[in-house]
Amino acid sequence: MSTLHPTLDHVDHVDHGAHGHAHEQSFISKYVFSTDHKMIGKQFLITTMLMMMVGGALALGVRWQLARPWERMPLFGDMVFRADGGQISPEAYTMLFTMHATVMIFLVIIPVLAGAFGNFLIPLQIGADDMAFPTLNMLSYWFMWPAIVFFGVSFFMEGGGPAAGWTSYPLLSLLPEAAPGSRNGQTFWLLGLTFVGVSSMMGSVNYMTTIINMRAPGLTLFRMPLTIWSMFITAILQAFALPVLTAAGFMMVSDRLLGTCFFVPSGIVVNNAPPTVGGGQTLLWQHLFWFYSHPAVYIMLLPAMGMVSDMLSCMCRKPIFGYKPMVYSMAAIAGLGFIVWGHHMFISGMNPALGMTFMVSTIMIALPSAIKTFNWIGTIWGGRVQFNTVMLNCIAFVSMFVIGGLSGIFMAAVPVDIYIHDTYFIVAHFHYVIFGATLFGVFGGITFWFPKMYGRLMNETVGKIHFVLTFIGFNCTFYPMHMLGIAGMPRRYADPYHFPYLEHLLPLNQFMTAAAFLMGFAQFLLLGNFFYSMYFGPKCGRNPWNANGLEWTAPSPPGHGNFDVPPIVYHGPYEYGSPVSGDKDYLMQTDYVPLDQRIALEDH
Repeated sequence: MSTLHPTLDHVDHVDHGAHGHAHEQSFISKYVFSTDHKMIGKQFLITTMLMMMVGGALALGVRWQLARPWERMPLFGDMVFRADGGQISPEAYTMLFTMHATVMIFLVIIPVLAGAFGNFLIPLQIGADDMAFPTLNMLSYWFMWPAIVFFGVSFFMEGGGPAAGWTSYPLLSLLPEAAPGSRNGQTFWLLGLTFVGVSSMMGSVNYMTTIINMRAPGLTLFRMPLTIWSMFITAILQAFALPVLTAAGFMMVSDRLLGTCFFVPSGIVVNNAPPTVGGGQTLLWQHLFWFYSHPAVYIMLLPAMGMVSDMLSCMCRKPIFGYKPMVYSMAAIAGLGFIVWGHHMFISGMNPALGMTFMVSTIMIALPSAIKTFNWIGTIWGGRVQFNTVMLNCIAFVSMFVIGGLSGIFMAAVPVDIYIHDTYFIVAHFHYVIFGATLFGVFGGITFWFPKMYGRLMNETVGKIHFVLTFIGFNCTFYPMHMLGIAGMPRRYADPYHFPYLEHLLPLNQFMTAAAFLMGFAQFLLLGNFFYSMYFGPKCGRNPWNANGLEWTAPSPPGHGNFDVPPIVYHGPYEYGSPVSGDKDYLMQTDYVPLDQRIALEDH
């Protein structure tokens, strides 16, 4: 066992590429309305990290209520909930969990993977100088800001913010008398969702075009890093699934503002209001919403799978185990993701034959997922594992994905899902897959590609402390949720202890809340390490991890145009420990080895 310390060689080359292609840019064109894919990727990354703190703060509000129901919240209670004496009211509670999920899904997880890492890595890893459509790329970032504004403004609307959950099921999200936030706050939520969708669609078109048309000479499809494969498949998912949700959003806005009745049935009485007039179908929204939102789970996961595969191979100094099966598995997961949306609707009622179909197709996703897990473990097995911050986060990704994936199989079965669907078991499963897996992959990715972004290294000790606190806090927060769910504790209740059979769960919830606060405050270590290292971290060279990918042949940070010399690819990205690499244990994709020399080295 050994520890890989990133090297500081070639520091003198850091600015070489930048000088080679530099041209004068104003502050506005360089840092604000930039068309450079690297700057846009950094803009996405910093924005999503700040949004992560906002979403996390909303989650801590939820956890406070579950641990200390009807108690005055210290520090922020009198400022935020003054009208209720510093307590979180039931209406505020529903708003908190609605906006927590909205912020974390639409403003953190999706944009940090596709927006930040997709933008930064795609041209660098395929040997291109930029995206195919730089201006469209810039707009994909700036279209996210109206969404942030709309979501933020919705908090201050009369009646409060949206409070129908991130799924926004009608009638809760349609009728003002159904939920406090079903007024203008819900309309602003829908508008924000539309802008997020347009932003993602712009990125999707750009990624597919760039990967198909702008690969370096020699970079065949099966020489692409798995990060690129995952971004490519994710872009296809977005292109086919997103228009459905966007159309559904416009239909709901039309119902709310223009009086149409796509989702409003007739004769429904809510809170003693006059009966509804219409002929629509509430289930139609669920079908349209989940046709996008189940593939969206893989939009939130597949890029992290690709990134972790790249990092694992490098940190184990071993070729990725089963490269092509990994590609086919990702494609299979994405394809199956389009035909399983009905498993979110088992309790809505459906024909048993249809339920069986959705159940079987959902269980089938376990097969490609298991292949990927097996291949990650096969990559680690027998490798020279480097236990640094990157590797620890990658191992956490695999471990949390296994737990979240196994709990998902339970929910694929109709009889089990009907019992646990509205319980905390679902919350546990979702957070293990999306937070536990994806965000640990993101944390590893930030540490791994930070040297390429800023030409400096992040602090390793702070990185490990952040990992340990986050890992402990995460598991102590979310693992007990499985037990809460099995005990029958429903989600989305401001005071579940109102029911005597749940009273004994209060101490466990208090423990989980303490762990959640630990995890939340640990993220300040990440932010501090990130921004401090940006200016004061030790400088590094082009390839501090001794990795093989094309991005590591460019200067750190790369200048305009990325590469000093247009790269030509001769190998795949995972040639670690190759006999033709000579004294090194890695062989960069651009390293040319003549045939006679290759034969001699292989014989040796």
